[in-house]
Amino acid sequence: MLLTDPHRRQTDMLPILYSDRFLEHLTGPYHPEKPERLTAIKRALEEMPGAEQLQWVSPTPLTQRDPLDWINQIHTTDYVQQVHSLAASGGSYLDPDTVVSPHSYEVALLAVNAWLDGVDQVLAHQSPAFVLARPPGHHAVPETGMGFCLFSNAAITAHYALTQPGIERVAILDWDVHHGNGTQAIVESHPQIAYCSLHQSPCYPGTGAAEETGLHGNVLNLPMPAGSTLADYESQFRDKIMPFFRDFKPDLLFVSAGYDANAVDPLAGINLIPQDYGVFTQYCLKLTPKILFGLEGGYDLSALAQSVTATIQACLRNSNTKI
Repeated sequence: MLLTDPHRRQTDMLPILYSDRFLEHLTGPYHPEKPERLTAIKRALEEMPGAEQLQWVSPTPLTQRDPLDWINQIHTTDYVQQVHSLAASGGSYLDPDTVVSPHSYEVALLAVNAWLDGVDQVLAHQSPAFVLARPPGHHAVPETGMGFCLFSNAAITAHYALTQPGIERVAILDWDVHHGNGTQAIVESHPQIAYCSLHQSPCYPGTGAAEETGLHGNVLNLPMPAGSTLADYESQFRDKIMPFFRDFKPDLLFVSAGYDANAVDPLAGINLIPQDYGVFTQYCLKLTPKILFGLEGGYDLSALAQSVTATIQACLRNSNTKI
């Protein structure tokens, strides 16, 4: 696999922002959010039809872009220092589910850089990119990480995107099976960011009621009962998600791409199959080609890899149709 310069891109290629350093965030032998998630996805993408259209892009090194410029706008100084100190002292736990290992701090910083680079790629080429990074981020609130998440990647990057020329509104679609409580907490007061989440309810973390609509009507929560299928999700896309985002008129769409709503996933009870994520992606592409996908959850390795592949292939089909 060739990792290329983050600011170069071949025509009609889909960038995958990735680094082997993301495997260095070690969570323990029985933890579901493990490095093997990325290696399973990487292997599936390298073997899929159309793999030659993927451009593997290394994130900007921490020596060349300091993500703390953006992280410190979202997370408290005390919390960022806590993560740094825990890693430097050999690692520990933020909560029973959320691990900080010796390399986790730098890996989490690099993950933020991958998201920032993803925005640069999407805006430069007006077409999708995928951030294949960990740790995930959508449960991290300003004061602490939780739910496997350290820094709130999507929310941090949305604020960065709003500083770019021509970007006045950013939308975030979170299709992870768990509500992105951290993302919502950070963006619900920001009139230029819209957030929509489909999530199983009741389920961890217990947030995301339909009545929560944000300070500017910029939040749409769609709690889904256990056992929901593609038909249930499609009705939400048609009747609620598409109108919500079309009314908002985003200049850029982020997808917090969790794949734990698969029927075989061990941490939830929604009945999707991997191919359904290709359908979700097609709906997103009807809104805009300017989409940044970023990995969140998904813990059955086979279903996870197949689901990411379905997402990528939908993007490639859309690109090839336009060509």
